[in-house]
Amino acid sequence: MIRNFFLGFIKIHILYHAVRKPVYGLDLIRELARHGYSLSPGTLYPVLHSLAREDYLSVEKQVVNGKVRKYYAATKRGKEALSEAYARARELMDEISNDNEKPITEST
Repeated sequence: MIRNFFLGFIKIHILYHAVRKPVYGLDLIRELARHGYSLSPGTLYPVLHSLAREDYLSVEKQVVNGKVRKYYAATKRGKEALSEAYARARELMDEISNDNEKPITEST
């Protein structure tokens, strides 16, 4: 179940970078690793394909050093989704940070 929660964070992270500039898989794997996410290509590429299928990302193929590389950029729908995710994350963080109750732990 925790994997599903982090998958949402990963998707938001992908959209964030794809809004800023077109990105490709290996670069995203490196970027996500900097934030503690250890993803294999077998995990990342299905997520990218899904986001593209759902029109959150567009895909452009470019030849780099003789190899075809797919670059992913945020679509209008992807930008709107990121904006909404930001607002909801901000609301949640405000609620969590203002909560005077003891944080929930495994033993609670």
